Amino acid sequence: MFTGIIETLGEVTAIKNDHTNIHFTISSAISHELKIDQSVAHNGVCLTVVSLADGAHTVTAIDETLNKTSIGNLKVGSRVNLERCMQMNARLDGHIVQGHVDQTAVCVKRAELDGSWEYRFKYDSSSGNVTVEKGSACVNGISLTVVNSTTDEFSVFIIPYTFEHTNLQEVQVGDTVNLEFDIIGKYVARLMNK
Repeated sequence: MFTGIIETLGEVTAIKNDHTNIHFTISSAISHELKIDQSVAHNGVCLTVVSLADGAHTVTAIDETLNKTSIGNLKVGSRVNLERCMQMNARLDGHIVQGHVDQTAVCVKRAELDGSWEYRFKYDSSSGNVTVEKGSACVNGISLTVVNSTTDEFSVFIIPYTFEHTNLQEVQVGDTVNLEFDIIGKYVARLMNK
C-alpha cells in the first residue's frame, strides 16, 4: 500500500528484454536503502526489487503490466516517480493507493498558470472508472485532487513543489500517464452497477 506522495525521482540506467518481460534498472537516492523483494511504486506501478548494485535497483515488468500501464514507454534516461510502501505507523498524507494501475490516460492540456500548472487527462470510461470533483486520483503515482471532472476527463492543478519534485514536469500534451482511481470510488461504482 502506498500514499501517492512521491519520495524521490529515479533515472532509468538500463533496460533488458527477457522474453516478454522487461528488466528496468533505476538509480536513485533511495536505491541503496532498498531490499530485494521490496515493493516500490514506479510511476504508480507496484514492482518488486529483484536485484541491487551500485546505488541502483532492478525491477521486472511482466507482459500484463506492460500492456496495462505506460511503464513500457520508459527509455534509458527517463525519470521515474518512486515511492516505497507505506509504514503502518506513518501519516497517510495522500490517499490510499495500491500501486495497481487501472488504466492509462492521455494528457490533453498543460497550461502554466501564475504560480501553478493545470493538466487535463482523457481516459477511456468504458471500463467504469470514474473521478469525482474534489476526490483523489493517482497520476503516475502522484496523489492529486480532481477538479473539473467529466465522464472521461479530469483536471488537476499542480503546485510548484510537486512540479519540481515529480516527473509531471516532463509530461506534455499527447503523453500517456498511469491512472489509479480512488479505491473507495471503485467499490461504490461497482456496487452501483450491480
